[in-house]
Amino acid sequence: MISPVAEVRSFIQAALVQPVPRDHQESDTAFRRRRVVAALTLVVGAIVLALALRIRPGDPLFYAATLGLAAVWATGALLSGPLHLGRARTRAGGAARPLAQSLALGALLLAIFLAGGLVIARVPALRDPVLTLLDHARLGSLPLVALITAVNGIGEELYFRGALFAAVGRRHPVLVTAAVYALTTVGAGIPLLVLAAGLLGLLTGLQRRVTGGVLGPVIVHLTWSLGLLFLLPPVLSVGR
Repeated sequence: MISPVAEVRSFIQAALVQPVPRDHQESDTAFRRRRVVAALTLVVGAIVLALALRIRPGDPLFYAATLGLAAVWATGALLSGPLHLGRARTRAGGAARPLAQSLALGALLLAIFLAGGLVIARVPALRDPVLTLLDHARLGSLPLVALITAVNGIGEELYFRGALFAAVGRRHPVLVTAAVYALTTVGAGIPLLVLAAGLLGLLTGLQRRVTGGVLGPVIVHLTWSLGLLFLLPPVLSVGR
């Protein structure tokens, strides 16, 4: 019988450490083109994101702005070059699409953030900016905000863990993409959002490195972001 510690160690190795073999080589010309497209997309996306996060809660313009942002990330990613879904290691030693593995990682990250929410709830200086951000869901249409959250999460992963990750090359793509992802949220003026983006970027970046594709990062991102959308407000209320 395998011990729980060994199971956890094996899971971490498979999900975050040991890459699945693949061959995603591209020509120098294609690589340079990917870098140019990725850089232009980043500039436009960062500007749109800063503007979207500063829109007052309840303003219908928020929906259009965030959908536009998702379109920027996704279009830039698709124009940059080929994107791959990726594969993860299975318990049997083979490889398959990273579904259960990525769901587990997303759920783990969600649990960590919800636990942190209980602490943040007791510190008004940290809690209030987060509540203001969540007001977009409270004062607007929650189903619509959930749909936009999902669409935007997919667009972000297609760009940051797809196009940008490939454009960075072999030198520290996990750290570089996580740092850039976090920096794009600075314009919102919410330090905890920057921290959250950095942590999410690290985890999804490791999934991207291991699986070689964007499917795993997308699943992690959606599990985390949609979970927070629905569960963080009551957690913040309970902790106050």
